Amino acid sequence: MRVLVKIGGTLLDEPQSRFRLASEIGDAFAAGLDIVVVHGGGKQMTRFLQERGVESRFVNGLRVTTGEVLDAVLKVLAGTVNKELVAAFIHAGHAAVGISGIDAGLVGAEPLDSALGHVGRPVRSDARVLETLIAARFLPVVACVAGDSGGHMYNVNADQMATACACAFRADRLFFLTDVAGVRGAGGDLETELDVAECEQLVTSGVATGGMQAKLGAASAALAGGVGQVTIAAGAREHIVSSLLHGDPAGTRIVRTRMAAVR
Repeated sequence: MRVLVKIGGTLLDEPQSRFRLASEIGDAFAAGLDIVVVHGGGKQMTRFLQERGVESRFVNGLRVTTGEVLDAVLKVLAGTVNKELVAAFIHAGHAAVGISGIDAGLVGAEPLDSALGHVGRPVRSDARVLETLIAARFLPVVACVAGDSGGHMYNVNADQMATACACAFRADRLFFLTDVAGVRGAGGDLETELDVAECEQLVTSGVATGGMQAKLGAASAALAGGVGQVTIAAGAREHIVSSLLHGDPAGTRIVRTRMAAVR
């Protein structure tokens, strides 16, 4: 089985959760699964910029990325956050390699909107570097920075980066590990399973906004791109990786279509 795990939120910021997830993911990799990890790091980015007196501005949930902010993205996301996560895997006894979407042209991007500056939208992906690392049993850990053939670099939404990598890698499963338990419906209850049409309805009705809207969009794009199944779940839950791999109830599973309930 091929699995892509996206880690975001405070899960990266707290050493305890970072080491626990590295151990859980690494154990599954050591058991023979082909796994790629993609990570964000928005909280660390905001803190880094605040410490330097740079205000973080967002448009539709995306960070406006000036040249100064892009430099910080490279230092924090492709630097500190990536290497802290790689170090956690090494500590757990697993051979991880930290890369970004720029490396070997893994993810190519184009400018998303001039108002956002150096923010990119993934437009192509080439998984050969992932295949090479996996074949040698190295675990790839990917930072959400992409480039283009002109040598430009872009800050890319981590959910979109995860989808681009998952599709190129032909992942059977895509796990979004985050700070929330899953997707909440109109009544506030946790949805255990949704299909693409239901995800779209949650977005158009205004129930899913911000980060969750981005995740639902990324999940739908992943399914359209050939990923078998997507799950949004709380990364703080103990043994969450093995639970998801074994199909235990956890978070919200997203599929292309759901069969009508038998009455």
